[in-house]
Amino acid sequence: MFQIIGIVMLFAMVFGSFLLHGGKMDVILKTLPYELMAIFGAAIAAFLISQSMTVVKGTLTGLGKVFAGPKWKASDYRDLLSLLFLLTKTMKSKGVIALESHIEKPQDSTIFSRFPKIMKDHFAVDFICDTLRMMTMNLEDPHQVEDAMEKQIEKHHHEASAPAHALQNMADALPALGIVAAVLGVIKTMSSITEPPEVLGGMIGGALVGTFLGVFLAYGLVGPMSARLQNVVDEEGAFYRIIQSVLVAHLHGNAAQISVEIGRGSVPSGAQPSFLELEEALSNIPNEA
Repeated sequence: MFQIIGIVMLFAMVFGSFLLHGGKMDVILKTLPYELMAIFGAAIAAFLISQSMTVVKGTLTGLGKVFAGPKWKASDYRDLLSLLFLLTKTMKSKGVIALESHIEKPQDSTIFSRFPKIMKDHFAVDFICDTLRMMTMNLEDPHQVEDAMEKQIEKHHHEASAPAHALQNMADALPALGIVAAVLGVIKTMSSITEPPEVLGGMIGGALVGTFLGVFLAYGLVGPMSARLQNVVDEEGAFYRIIQSVLVAHLHGNAAQISVEIGRGSVPSGAQPSFLELEEALSNIPNEA
């Protein structure tokens, strides 16, 4: 919502000030399609040249995240803490054997099936199951487990951040591509040097539209979108940090409720449940879980 408001304000402030200062839109509108083709078209072409298909697809998906925001909401964080509570409680009270069926086939698990949104995140499920599997293989050194989890999180975060970096690279290139378009406009103007001054003035103005568009698109649209996408990726990454915090706390010998309370401290402030809210959520879990 705020992103749409920001885009509307961007156009209103930039072009509104231009019109209020006596500027005329006819020169901009006349050359706009050609300049956009030269600048934005070239930027997209360079983007396709420099990126893999995975990053291209991720960027298209990421543009939706710019407007929709992080996929994890406050209720999802409560669900994650409840899931981790059930898993660590099962491991502590019933032993490794009771846990194996849940982590070997999470799609058939009565614990995982209670949280369908988390089940759709393959990395989260694999991250939890792989870590618990390491614990069942007697890898009980909290520092080794934490180090292994940290490497997985860093790898995932690096890959998830690739679309935001690709967008930022495009933003960095746009001003230069605007200069390219402006130079082409100057070349066209110089080839018509015998025309009257009013015609040459219009052609020079059209050429300068290229420089304007390159800078405007870079710092007004693409750059801010890249920053927003990176913020979304960072916030979504906090989801996996909670898993790390809870499971490492469990390895240190803490009770299940203490472990999830430690994990609660890693939840982003805007979505963090209070102590009482988490306690209520845990108490509402059916006993047969």
